[in-house]
Amino acid sequence: MRIQSLPNMDKITGSNAEPIQQDESEQGDVTLPETLEKFPKKTRVPLERIPAQKPRKSTMEAIKKKMQMLKLDKENAIDRAEQAEIDKKGAEDKCKQLEEELLGLQKKLKGVEDELDKYSESLKDAQEKLEQAEKKATDAEAEVASLNRRIQLVEEELDRAQERLATALQKLEEAEKAADESERGMKVIENRATKDEEKMEIQEMQLKEAKHIAEEADRKYEEVARKLVILESELERSEERAEVAEAKSGDLEEELKNVTNNLKSLEAQSDKYSTKEDKYEEEIRVLTDKLKEAETRAEFAERSVAKLEKTIDDLEEKLAQAKEENLNMHQVLDQTLLELNNL
Repeated sequence: MRIQSLPNMDKITGSNAEPIQQDESEQGDVTLPETLEKFPKKTRVPLERIPAQKPRKSTMEAIKKKMQMLKLDKENAIDRAEQAEIDKKGAEDKCKQLEEELLGLQKKLKGVEDELDKYSESLKDAQEKLEQAEKKATDAEAEVASLNRRIQLVEEELDRAQERLATALQKLEEAEKAADESERGMKVIENRATKDEEKMEIQEMQLKEAKHIAEEADRKYEEVARKLVILESELERSEERAEVAEAKSGDLEEELKNVTNNLKSLEAQSDKYSTKEDKYEEEIRVLTDKLKEAETRAEFAERSVAKLEKTIDDLEEKLAQAKEENLNMHQVLDQTLLELNNL
């Protein structure tokens, strides 16, 4: 007799067990241990569940017992299949949960990328503002240099005016000497009226020339005064521009601090952008150094403006002294002219 294996028995038992074959010559020689060896250990039924078998039973009893064993193996296989189905469902649920988490992480990553783009734009705006501040500081320095050149020109013009004033004073001294000589020659004038008249005409011409020189000096002084007023207004505008540059530098520094804080918060959100954040921190450090340099240049411009104000004060003092000397010279010329007219 030959007993074939059940359909799909290999799948149920989970092993590659061969079909059970029983020849008639082997009737009565099948024992329980030999039967158990043909099945995997996971599907074996405990021995206590199998009734004791007396040796050399009939073939039908052996087949019945084998069928019972196969039935038990089938039940065990069904239980394992059900458990596998439960595990599969749990795995599918977990997979679905992981997919949802992955979708959430992708959305979060997209938000982080958008935020990083926003901070990159803010950093670009801050860099442009810093460049504008540097340009304004450079313009302020150029204006200071222009003011220095103008002051130098004013000083040169003042020196020339002082030289003209010295010439006028020298001519005034000559006129005074001539007046003294005319006083000493009062008695000679009566005898030499013609010569005295010519001399008086010469003296009058000299006085007119001295007066003309004095008027020219007055005109030059007035021109210098107008230039000084223009310089003062330009200095005031330079100071206002320097104050605006300082205020904008402070705003830029505050914006840079905010960008730095935002970039530090991005470090905790995503390790993926650590390289970019390091690069941005380096750029911020460079921008901070440039901002400090711009502030230093602004301070230097303020010191230059203060120095220019002091120079203008000195020039105004010199101009006042020159005006006073010019006024005294006019008084002396008028007095001398009056004395000559009285002669």
